[in-house]
Amino acid sequence: MVPPLFLDVRPDHFVLDVCAAPGSKTFQLLEIIHHSAKGRFLPDGMVLANDLDVQRCNLLIHQTKRMCTANLIVTNHEGQHFPGCRSHKNISNGSDTTNNLEQSIPQLLFDRVLCDVPCSGDGTLRKAPDIWRKWNGGMGNGLHCLQIHIAMRGLSLLKVGGRMVYSTCSMNPVENEAVVAEILRRCGGSVELVDVSNELPQLIRRPGLTKWKVRDKGVWLPSYKDARKLQRNGIVPSMFPSGKNYADLTNNNQKSENGESVNAEDVVQPDDTISSIDDLEEEVSDLSLQLCMRIVPHDQNTGAFFIAVLQKVSHLPAIPDKSATSQGKLSTRSELHENLSDQAAEEINGLEVSSVDGADEKILEVASKAEENISEMALEAADEKISEETSEVDEKISEVALEADLVDDEPAGGAPESNSSEAADKKTDSAKTGEKRKLQIQGKWKGVDPVLFFQDETIINSIKAFYGIDESFPFTGHLVTRNKDANHVKRIYYVSKSVKDVLDLNFRVGQQLKITSVGLKMFERQSSREGSLAPCSFRISSEGLPVILPYITKQILYASPADFKHLLQYKSIKFADFVDADFGQKAADLILGCCVIVLREDHIQADASAIAIGCWKGRSSLSVMVTAMDCQELLERLSARMETEKNGTLEPESLGVLDKKQDLSGENRTPLEDHNVEAMKIQDTNASE
Repeated sequence: MVPPLFLDVRPDHFVLDVCAAPGSKTFQLLEIIHHSAKGRFLPDGMVLANDLDVQRCNLLIHQTKRMCTANLIVTNHEGQHFPGCRSHKNISNGSDTTNNLEQSIPQLLFDRVLCDVPCSGDGTLRKAPDIWRKWNGGMGNGLHCLQIHIAMRGLSLLKVGGRMVYSTCSMNPVENEAVVAEILRRCGGSVELVDVSNELPQLIRRPGLTKWKVRDKGVWLPSYKDARKLQRNGIVPSMFPSGKNYADLTNNNQKSENGESVNAEDVVQPDDTISSIDDLEEEVSDLSLQLCMRIVPHDQNTGAFFIAVLQKVSHLPAIPDKSATSQGKLSTRSELHENLSDQAAEEINGLEVSSVDGADEKILEVASKAEENISEMALEAADEKISEETSEVDEKISEVALEADLVDDEPAGGAPESNSSEAADKKTDSAKTGEKRKLQIQGKWKGVDPVLFFQDETIINSIKAFYGIDESFPFTGHLVTRNKDANHVKRIYYVSKSVKDVLDLNFRVGQQLKITSVGLKMFERQSSREGSLAPCSFRISSEGLPVILPYITKQILYASPADFKHLLQYKSIKFADFVDADFGQKAADLILGCCVIVLREDHIQADASAIAIGCWKGRSSLSVMVTAMDCQELLERLSARMETEKNGTLEPESLGVLDKKQDLSGENRTPLEDHNVEAMKIQDTNASE
C-alpha cells in the first residue's frame, strides 16, 4: 500500500491510524517500525489503530495477529471524535502500579498520523466492479464534510513537526483536493503541504488539481455562487477550489418584518435561473494543491489513489464559531452531546463546533483555557446525554464482547492438542459465560472487557522461575489482563514500554480510550487435568514465543530437523521414539508442564528469528501445542529451508517463503512406527552435504 510509505515512520514514532480497518496499512506500519528497530529489543514506538465499527475492529485484530507485536493498541471510536487524553490530574484506576509511576506523557499526541478516510471508492472499480451498481456522483458530496472533520481531528492530535498523510481511493476532487484546500484554509500557516516528488521515484504520479467543478443532481456547478442560485442545499463552499462563501449573495442575517431570520436562498425568485452553466465563471485555487499526488490505474496497472502529505509547523489556531455561540443557550441536549460530550468527559483536547446550517462546520484545537469557557450547565447536560446513549448500545456491545478475541475469562476448556474439541470448548465456554458473567465495564465503556495491569506477584514469580526468564527482559509492569478477577485470569498480554505509557495516561484521564485489543498474548492458563499438576499453570502462547524466546533459560530444548519435523507431523511422540535418543532423554528430564522446542542449527543461541514451537511435557510423551494451520506453515518453512540447504543456496529470505507446491498434507507420510527410518534418511542427506 502506497500511503504509509510517505509517512517516513521511524522506530520511536507514535503512529495513529485513524480509519484502520481492515488492517493492511496498519500491518505495514508495524512492519516498518519493527524492521527499523535495532537488536532484539522491541521498538520504542507504537501504532494505535482505530476504527468506528466494532466488527471491523475484530477483522483488524485478526489481520495484525500475524505480526506478533506488543506495540499495538486497537480502539473503537469515531475518527472525528477521537479522544485527546489530556492529563491534568491523576485518576485512580485501582492500580497501585499506575499511581506510583511518574507521569510520562501528559497528552496523547502522535509523530505520524494516517488518515485513509472513508470515501466513495471509485478508485477500486478494477478489483471490485460491483461498486458500479451502487456508485453515483453524489456519494463524494455526502462524505466531504466527514472527511474534513476526520482530517482536522488527525491534525489536532499530531505533534508540531509531525507528518500526516491524507489519502483516499477515489478520484473525485470533492473528496480529495477540496478537502486538502479546506484544511489549509482552516489551519492558516500552521499546516503545509510537503513536496514528496523525490520520494519513491519509480512511482508514476500526477499532480493534484487546482480547478474543478462540482456535480450535483446532473448539473456541473463551477462555483458556490451558482449552487446558491440553483438552490442546491447539499453543496457547501469548501467543495469548490476557492472555498468562498459569497456572503454578498447569501446574507444569513437578513430580517423579515416580524424579526425572523430569512436565508438568501429563501428569497430567490422562481425566475432567477441560469441560462447556461457553461457561461459561469470557473474557480481556480490559489493553494499549492499541485503538490498532492494522483495515482491513476492506467499509468502502471494499479488501483487509483489520492495522497496528500501534510506537515504541522505550529499549533493550530482557535477558530470560534460566532453563530453557534450566539445560539448556545437554545441548544438541545443532542446538540450539546455532539459538541461537548466527548470533550467534557475527556478533559478537552480539541473541540468541534457545528455552525447553524450544519454544513460549514469548523474544527478547532484549543488549549486548556477552553475548559474554563464551557459552562457547568453544558457539562451536566453532556454527561446526561453520554449515559443515555451508552445505555442504548449496551446490548450490541455486550454481544461483540463475548467473542473469543475480546473475552478473556471464559471457563476452562479442553487440551489444546485437538482442534475440533478446542472449537467445541470455545462454543460451550461462550454459552456459559453468556449465562453467568456480569456485564463488563472498561471505565465509562459498558460491555467492553477492562484493561488492567496484572499484578499477581505469586503467578508472575512462578512464571519467571519456571521458564528461567532472564532479568534483562522488561517483565514487571508490562503484563496486562482483561479480567478484574485475578483468580480466573486465562490470558496474560505483554505490552511494550510505549504502549504501557499510553495505558498509564489512559488510566489517569479516566479511561477515555475504548480499547478492543492491546498488546501481545504472552501466556495462557493450561486448563487440562495435567495442567493443574504442573508447577506453573501458564503456558507460553505461540504469538508471544518469538518475543520472549531469547530470554528463556529453562524448559527449552534444541531438536534435530528430523525430530522437529516429526513433532509437527504426528503432534505427540513418546520419549523413547525420538530419533535422537539424547534429545528424548533430555525431554523426559524436563519438569512437567510447558516447554519450548527450537530447531537446532549451527548457532546454539535462540533468537526471535529461530523456528520454535511450544510443547507440553507429559508423563511419557511430548505433545505439540500448536494449531494444525501453524503446524502446516512450519512444515512448509522447514521443507523450504532443507531444500535450499540441499542446493547450497541458503538465503535468509527463504525462511518465510511458503512452498505451496510441495505435498505436505500428510497423505503419503509413513506411519509413526516407521518414522525412524525416514529420519535416518534425512540425517544421511545432511551428513553427505
